[in-house]
Amino acid sequence: MAKLSKRQQKLGKVNVEAKEKGLLTAEEALTLLKGAKNTKFDETVEIHFKLGVNPKLNDQQVRSTVNLPGGTGKEVRVAVVCKGEKTKEAQDAGADVVGAEELVAKISEGFMEFDKLVATPDCMAMLSKLGKVLGPRGLMPNPKDGTVTADVAKAVNELKAGKVSFRAEKDGGVVQMGIGKISFEDNRLLKNLAAVFDQVNKVKPATCKGVYIKSVYLSSTMGPGLRLDVSKMQDLHKYLVA
Repeated sequence: MAKLSKRQQKLGKVNVEAKEKGLLTAEEALTLLKGAKNTKFDETVEIHFKLGVNPKLNDQQVRSTVNLPGGTGKEVRVAVVCKGEKTKEAQDAGADVVGAEELVAKISEGFMEFDKLVATPDCMAMLSKLGKVLGPRGLMPNPKDGTVTADVAKAVNELKAGKVSFRAEKDGGVVQMGIGKISFEDNRLLKNLAAVFDQVNKVKPATCKGVYIKSVYLSSTMGPGLRLDVSKMQDLHKYLVA
């Protein structure tokens, strides 16, 4: 029988403790996740929702954005495709890369040194030919994400501050995203979790019948997946008003 590493032993103990407790509150899950940490890097804390929707149907797609009040814990590189006076607005707002035709050409040649791409409506035609390049990477600007906008300064500021987008996967209706780093104070992570939970609830499709949020799991990059008690997640709102 193969000998378990110290990390595997530690994760095993956490899984046993979680199983004994049953469904967990967000606070309990964070305590267990932090206790299970056994890596040299700052892991990302992730939230995973299993929704009772069929995203293959147009009227049951779940897609939105949320501002994480506690931030994401990482520097977000923002590129902006725009012209004229919008160029200076984007630069003043802190965009990392700004340009028009020359930036689009650079991207078509393989330039991907950015995490988010914003474009003004008049520049979207230039990007249309890059759908096969940007789409699979989740980088194609979209009005629903606020990344196609004339207010480039606002878009850049929000993305830098911790605005993230999410959508339900077509297979299974799963929504997942990072909500911060495991080194964050609990209160900071709980604020982010509360904001995400509220927004996922707000965008429930009107045609969705039955149970909308079937299950929620909290995990870290190298840690266990811990199931949360959905019925108690409404209590997280207190962290947003505190």
